[in-house]
Amino acid sequence: MFVLKARTPLVLAAILSVAISSPLFTSAQKKPVAVKHASPKTLADGPNVTRETLPNGLRVVIVKNRLAPVATVELNILAGGNQTPVGFPGTAHALEHMAFRGCTGMTADQTAAIYARLGGDNNADTQGNVTQFYATVPSTDVEVALRAEAACMVGVDNADHEWEQERGAITQEVQRDLSSPTYKLISRLNEGMFAGTPYAHDALGTKESFEKTTGADLRAFYDKWYSPSNAVLVIVGDVDSDQTLKQVREFFGPVKRREVPKEAAFTLSPVKNETFTLDSNLPYTLAVIGYRLPGTESKDYAAAQVLADVLSSQRGDLYAMVPAGKALGTQFGMAGSYPKASLGFGMVAVASEADAKPALDEMRSILNRYAQNGVPADLVEAAKRSEITDDAFGANSIPGLAQQWSQALGADRKNSPAEATEAIKRVTVADVNRVARQYLLRVSTMTATLKPVASGAPTAGKGFGGGEKLTSTPTKEVALPDWAAKPLAELRLPHPMTLPSDETLPNGLRLIVRTDHTSPTVTLTGSVRHNEDLDTPKGKEGVADVLEELYGYGTTSLDRIAFQKELDDIGATEDAGFSFGLKVLKENFARGVELLADNQLHPALPAEAFPVVQKQTAELTAGNLTSPGYRTRRALSEALLPKNDPSLRQQTPQTIAALKLDDVKSYMKSTMRPDLTTIVIVGDITPAEARAQVERAFGTWTATGPKPQVELPPVPPNKPTAAVVGDPEAVQDSVTLSHTLQMNRFSPDYYPMQLGTYVLGGGFYASRLYHDLRQVAGYVYTVDVNLRATKTRATYTVDYGCEPVNVSKARALVERDLQSMKTTPVTSGELTLAKSLILRQLQLGESSQAAVAAALLARAQMGLPLNESDNAAKTYLGLTAEEVQASFAKNLRVEDLVQVVRGPAPQ
Repeated sequence: MFVLKARTPLVLAAILSVAISSPLFTSAQKKPVAVKHASPKTLADGPNVTRETLPNGLRVVIVKNRLAPVATVELNILAGGNQTPVGFPGTAHALEHMAFRGCTGMTADQTAAIYARLGGDNNADTQGNVTQFYATVPSTDVEVALRAEAACMVGVDNADHEWEQERGAITQEVQRDLSSPTYKLISRLNEGMFAGTPYAHDALGTKESFEKTTGADLRAFYDKWYSPSNAVLVIVGDVDSDQTLKQVREFFGPVKRREVPKEAAFTLSPVKNETFTLDSNLPYTLAVIGYRLPGTESKDYAAAQVLADVLSSQRGDLYAMVPAGKALGTQFGMAGSYPKASLGFGMVAVASEADAKPALDEMRSILNRYAQNGVPADLVEAAKRSEITDDAFGANSIPGLAQQWSQALGADRKNSPAEATEAIKRVTVADVNRVARQYLLRVSTMTATLKPVASGAPTAGKGFGGGEKLTSTPTKEVALPDWAAKPLAELRLPHPMTLPSDETLPNGLRLIVRTDHTSPTVTLTGSVRHNEDLDTPKGKEGVADVLEELYGYGTTSLDRIAFQKELDDIGATEDAGFSFGLKVLKENFARGVELLADNQLHPALPAEAFPVVQKQTAELTAGNLTSPGYRTRRALSEALLPKNDPSLRQQTPQTIAALKLDDVKSYMKSTMRPDLTTIVIVGDITPAEARAQVERAFGTWTATGPKPQVELPPVPPNKPTAAVVGDPEAVQDSVTLSHTLQMNRFSPDYYPMQLGTYVLGGGFYASRLYHDLRQVAGYVYTVDVNLRATKTRATYTVDYGCEPVNVSKARALVERDLQSMKTTPVTSGELTLAKSLILRQLQLGESSQAAVAAALLARAQMGLPLNESDNAAKTYLGLTAEEVQASFAKNLRVEDLVQVVRGPAPQ
C-alpha cells in the first residue's frame, strides 16, 4: 500500500507491449432475422471448435471452454492503422473510440450502462491491420453482448458533436503515450525501419491529425472497411455452441455486406543505418539495435520467433553479460509484427550514468557471432519446447484464448492458433541459422540509446485553485433497450466458487489446491509473507533486493546454467524468492516442484556473484532515486505518512555497498520461513497428488527463531499538501489525489466504501467520474479511483492525466463528485448498476487459472476466507444507498486530499 522503495525491477519486456488500446465499448441494436447457413468444419479443428461463414461474409468461430461460467466475445475488424488515409494517422483508432459513443439503436449512455451491468470487463484495441472489440461476460449474458456487438456492424454514430467531445479524450491518450520514452523509441524505430510504408506510423494517431479529422472522415472510413465480409467474430467460453451460433445468425445475419477495397500494395525500401539518442525518464540507460525481421506472412516467421527466444535464453551469451557484470539486463525481442516485416531488436541496460557504448558493442558482437557461427542446437529445442508449453497453457484463460484466436485469424490472417504452434514444431536448427545469417549478419540496423534525464526534487505545488463552478452530476437513470433491460434487470449472486483443498503441512506451510482439468498443465504460485520495512536490520536497507537477485544464480547442487537447462528440458518456467512460481506440464510437475524447492530453499548465493549483484543493485538504486517515477511515489508517501514511518525507510547506493554476503544469508535465514509461506496450485492435479510432491520437496524446510513482524502500524490522518515533480519527458500531467482512511480491510465500512467506489469509477461512462471528466468535459483519457486496504491501513486515491491547464478544472469535478457521496444517497439506478457490475465482476474473476490462483493467494495472505468472493457478493447485494452514504460521510475527507503532480507545473 503506500509506496515507495527505491527498487525498480528492470522490466525490459515492457518495451514490447507498446499497444494502442483504449477502454472503449461497442454497442447497438438491429431487429434480428434468422439466417440458416452451414460451413464445413475445418479438419484441424477439435470437437470444441465450431465455425461458420454467414452469407454476408462474416466469419464466426466458437470455441467451447468449460474453465468457468464465463465467455469472451471478440469482434475483429480487418482494418487498422495500416489502412488509414494518408495524412490522417489514427483514423481507425478514432473510429474505435466513436463506436463507444453510439451505435445503431444505442446511445453512449446505454452502451456504458449495458457493459457496466455485464461486469465492465470490455475494451478495444487498434493495431496495424485489425481493430478488436472484446468483452468478457458471464456466459448467461452472451446474447446481450452479441446484440451490442452486432449493432456496431450496422452503424456507428460519427456525428460531429460527438467527435468534438471525444477528441479531447483521445488527444489525452496521445499525450500520455508521448510522455513514454519507450513509446517514442518504438515510433522512431518504425519510422526508420519501414519508411514510406503504412508500417512507418502506428495506429495511435497524432494531436494534429485529430484536430483536422471530421465526423465525415470517420463515416467514410467506417463505410469503407466496417463490413461483415471484412470481420471475424470469435466467441470463447462456457457456451452452447449450437445455440450461440443460432444467435449469431439472428443478430449479425441481417447486416448488409459491403465490398471492401483491396489493401494498397507497397514495397519495402532498404533499411538505412541510423544512430540516435533520446532523452528518457527511466532509471537506467537503455541501448537498442533494431533489425528488420520476417513478417507474419513469411515462411521464416516461426524461425525468427525461435531465434528471438534463443538469443534471450538465460543460457545464452547475450544474457551472460548480466552475471558478468557488463549489463543490468539484456533481451532480444520482436515487436511491430506486420505481414511483410517485423521489428526485431536486441536490448541492453546499463547504469543511468554509464556509457552504453561498450555494452552495445558487445551485444552487436554476440549477435554477429551467433549469426556467423550458428546457434546452439539444444537452445533451439528448448525454445521450441517452451513455445509448445505456452500453447498448452493457452486454454487456461478464456479471454486469453479468445485473444489467441483473434490474433491468429484477425491480425496474422491464419486459420487458427494451432498453425503457429505447428510452424514452431517444424522449425529446424538449419532454419534458425539461415534466418540469423540473412537478417542479422552484415545488414543495416538502427541503433538507439535512451539516456535518463534526472528530474528535479519535488517542489511545493500551488494546490487546488478552485477550478470553475460546475452544475451537479447528472443522475438520471438510463433506460436500456428492451433486449438488454430484461436480462440485465435481475441482481443475482454469482455462481458459488469451487472451494479448493486447504491444508497446513507439519512445518507450517499452507497448501491450497484447486483441481481443474481444462488443460494438462499445472500452475503454482507462492509467497513468503515479509515486510522489508520492518524486518531489515538498520543500516542494511537493500538487502532484500540483493537476495532476490541472487536467487537467479542456481542452487547448491546446480549452477546457474545447469539449473536453467533442467528447466528447459521440461519446458517449465520458474521464479524463486519471496514471491515464487512454477508453470509446467502435468507430466513434469514432480520434477518442476523439485527444482523450485531446490532454488527456493538452497540457493547457491555464490561468493563470486555477490559483488556483481551488489554493484548492479546499487546502480539501479542510484538511477531510481533520481527518476521522476520514484520521486513522485516518494512525494506521495511523505505526504501521507507520519515522519519516521517504517515505510519511509529508503535504501541507497551507500547502504547497499556496505552489505556483506553474510548479511544476505542472515536475512534469508530469518525471513524465509515455511510458517509464513503459502503455496497455491491450480491445474490438472488432485490435492493428494499435489501434497505428495510439495511435502516431498518442501517438507524438510524448518523455521528457527521468532517470526519477524510483517504488519505495519496504523497511521494517523494526513494533512492536505500539494507537490510537483518535474518530468522533462512528460507532455501531460499525471495527477494523484489521495488521503489516508481511518479504517482497514476488515472494517465494516470496507464493503459500502467499495460499492460507492464503483459508483464513482467502476463502469466507465456509466460512472460519475468518467462521465464528468471524460464524456462531458473531455479533460482526461482515463480516471481511476481506488480504495486500497491492508490489515492495518487504507488509502483512497483518484488518478488522472490531463493538460496542465486542466489540472484544477478536473480536480474541481473530482472533489464535487466525492463530496456528493458524503452528502446525498446515490440514486437507486446508480446503486443497482454498481451492484450488477461488482457481482458480475466477482464471477469474471474465475475466467483464468492465473486469476484464480492469485485471488486465492491474496485471500490467504490477508487472512480472509478462501470463498470471500461469495461472502462479499451477499454483502454487496444487501447494501443500501444510505449505508454507502454513511460510510463515505464517516471516512472520506475531501478537504485533506494530497495532490502530487508529475510533469509540467499546473497552470
